[in-house]
Amino acid sequence: MRELLRTTDPTVIAFATALLRGEGIDCFPLDDNMSILEGSLGVLPRRLMVRERNLDEARVVMRDNGIDLGF
Repeated sequence: MRELLRTTDPTVIAFATALLRGEGIDCFPLDDNMSILEGSLGVLPRRLMVRERNLDEARVVMRDNGIDLGF
């Protein structure tokens, strides 16, 4: 698994997950439960992981839908 996206905005993770699954790309959100440690402040980033073989295709889907990957 490779990191596709890192953000503190949980809505971006949800949107990206829906887009990827709609394209048939497996993805796995990490750090969803970090709010327990941070007190629900939203300061710790959450990550979205995809399979290595789907990374390039997933990046295209993110770019086509206006999601900034930070690189």
